[in-house]
Amino acid sequence: MKIIFMGTPDFSIPSLEALINSNHQVVAVVTTPDKARGRGRNLSFTPIKEFAVKNNLPVLQPDSLKDASFIKALTDFNADLFVVVAFRILPREVFSIPKFGTFNLHGSLLPKYRGAAPIQWSLINGDAETGVTTFLLDDKVDTGNIILQKKIKINEEDNFEALHDRMSLMGAKTVLDTVDIIEKNNFTLLRQNGALATKAPKITKETCLIDWNKDASEIHNLIRGLSPYPGAYFTFNGKIIKIFKSYVNEGDSLEPGKFFQTKNSLTVGCGKGTISVLELQQEGKKALHIEEFLRGYSFI
Repeated sequence: MKIIFMGTPDFSIPSLEALINSNHQVVAVVTTPDKARGRGRNLSFTPIKEFAVKNNLPVLQPDSLKDASFIKALTDFNADLFVVVAFRILPREVFSIPKFGTFNLHGSLLPKYRGAAPIQWSLINGDAETGVTTFLLDDKVDTGNIILQKKIKINEEDNFEALHDRMSLMGAKTVLDTVDIIEKNNFTLLRQNGALATKAPKITKETCLIDWNKDASEIHNLIRGLSPYPGAYFTFNGKIIKIFKSYVNEGDSLEPGKFFQTKNSLTVGCGKGTISVLELQQEGKKALHIEEFLRGYSFI
């Protein structure tokens, strides 16, 4: 199968690598335009572009997905299939080009967690399992007919980074399996039940703010769902403090938002129970384990 791959972040790389190493042919890669970053405003490639360039693949970076020259370039590759992993919302003019259509890899068991941040919300909501889904693109986001789904257990110690990395590897295998069964026409599409749909909206600064009136387990799940990026936070003495690692003390009781500090530990009261903070970061400084952080800082 001749494939055009579309993606942007690190999550996409294992899937592209799996396709490159398969018996299929990746004829081009589509990603977002380069961005100026840092004080020097130097142009920065997306992770998927860096990987594509290293593997000598043509790269397309359209400003507009509806641009006529971009659509012509896609058509000229005469690909059999488009594969999308963590990219932008494609218009019908694009996803309908190849004869086998376009499928997307999504980081949840659809129709659960439609939206931009499915992995984060599965952790924030304290789920015991999640998974990946491949589905054919349709006009409405994340609503297309399902091709394959695979489940993965969420471990108690998982944070966003750990779960993200495991799911990206599972996703790569699922992408390759999906391409294979499409080529063999050996699959049955499953229509999504919209009544069971839940949302996974983009993570905002408001999402990251810790509400100490919530139960300790809810706060702990928020922390691990946003660790190491962008980080759940609270403010203290006018400074943002991010927490990256914690554990729950369900039997303890302390006024919500009240701190109990020893030489090597920090406990914070919640609406029910308390949390012990294990790793945190003061605004403008590096992340530290709690013992090191408390050597020069007091919450009392």
